Amino acid sequence: MAKKPDAKTSGNQNAGNQSPAITGNVMFYKNPQPLTKDNHSKFGVKPVDKPFEFMKDQHFLPLTAPEFGSAAASMPIIFAGEEKAPLAVMGIRQQENLFVDEGQYNQDYYMPAFARRYPFVLAGDQANDRFIVCVDTEAECVTDKSPTQTFFDKDDTSAFTKEAFQFLQNYERDRQATAKMIEDFKAADLFESKVMNFRGNNPDGSEAPLQKIADYFAVSEEKMKALPAEKLKEFSDRGYLAVAHAHLVSLGNWQRLVNMTLRLQAAKSAT
Repeated sequence: MAKKPDAKTSGNQNAGNQSPAITGNVMFYKNPQPLTKDNHSKFGVKPVDKPFEFMKDQHFLPLTAPEFGSAAASMPIIFAGEEKAPLAVMGIRQQENLFVDEGQYNQDYYMPAFARRYPFVLAGDQANDRFIVCVDTEAECVTDKSPTQTFFDKDDTSAFTKEAFQFLQNYERDRQATAKMIEDFKAADLFESKVMNFRGNNPDGSEAPLQKIADYFAVSEEKMKALPAEKLKEFSDRGYLAVAHAHLVSLGNWQRLVNMTLRLQAAKSAT
């Protein structure tokens, strides 16, 4: 499991305007473009029949530390790769999100902010040391034909867009705070390797061979308890211990994903 890199802006200018070009890629986004009045004055969003179809093939999503408490009741939260990127696990098979059915998200479960910000995203403008708000112009909900919610209202951004801007700012703040927490966990050597296995059924109903579905990292409860008192207090004051405990509780949701997968498999076999 790996997190795709965030988009960045390059120094090249698009023809006919002053918006920097976008490089890199972000999960979900097909054509993120800097949001400008010159290019997007007629654009906005419209309702679509399958609003969450864009995430149906993603079985994990990035998560920020402030989300752990809410997400822990719904899905496993793991840390992946050398960067120990925190991820919400939403399926145990490639390209299968168990929380999305026919383009609708199961409202009984938490949806990560990474998905809720779509079709907006921030891109880092390295040349000017700032962030630029972008929108995926190829998102199904984005249109320049009579949008329900417009991106601009006369010469200013609309109330809808201002709300989206605030959400992006909050997300970026939480993302940076999460990166700092991960570095502190690494420095304290709190991570340990874990493996998750899954055993399904063959078409004839017999038990299938055991399959490894995830190699990941988890916070070690033993290592956390062994921290010096000063470090424990520091982590507690920063809210790290609450985040770590939510992560550990969330791992009990692996069985939920297994059960959901088996039910889905049975339903497909019955048709």
